[in-house]
This record gives sequence, structure tokens and C-alpha cells, in this order.
Amino acid sequence: MLLEHFGAPDDPRGCHLDLLLEDGDSCRSWRLETIPLLNGPGQRATPLPPHRLVWLDREAAAVSGGRGWARRVVGGHYRGTLPATSDTPFSLDLEGMAAIGMPDTVCLSLIGGLCRLSQP
Repeated sequence: MLLEHFGAPDDPRGCHLDLLLEDGDSCRSWRLETIPLLNGPGQRATPLPPHRLVWLDREAAAVSGGRGWARRVVGGHYRGTLPATSDTPFSLDLEGMAAIGMPDTVCLSLIGGLCRLSQP
């Protein structure tokens, strides 16, 4: 899931993306500046606190605590296993990316604080 997040008080640009991956009773989350280009360079992925699962079902909503507004950019499923710790590098296959002009399945890698999308 990618959410476009507007008006976050800690975001000097005023807009960023939240990458959410379901992990038990919450979602692991990272802040991205833009959608990474397929087969392009990695971009910074800043770890965020876990997000509530309800964000996986919402199209758009206000963020609690006056922290802006978020809307869904793309949703889907992933194949693979998240590592036990959030600082461990990993790669997963994301399904459902055709909605944003990519192949339906792409490989997501988070390594060394960088997020990269590539063809599996």
C-alpha cells in the first residue's frame, strides 16, 4: 500500500508517501519522497512508527491528531516474509502495481535505508 500524505506537520515539503506493509496487528511503515522509478536508483526510505491496519482499507481520510490528510495511491498484496527486525534488509514481491502504470508484480527491496522497485 502506498498512501499520499498531505499536510503532515513534520514534513517541510508538505507531501510525501507512506509505504505500508501488513505485519500482524499493524503495518510496518516508511516515508518516501516519491514513488521509486521501476529499475531506477534507490531512494531514501525513512522508518515510521507502525500504522493501524485500517489504512489498508481506506481510500482517503484525515490523519488523527491533526496530522494532515492521506489518500490511497495503490494497494495490493505482497509475497514473501518481513524480517523480524525493521533494520534488516529485505526483498518482497508486490502485486497490484499495474494501477500506477507498472507491471502488476514488482520486486520491492529495502536495503541500507533505500527503497528500490525492480522487475522480478
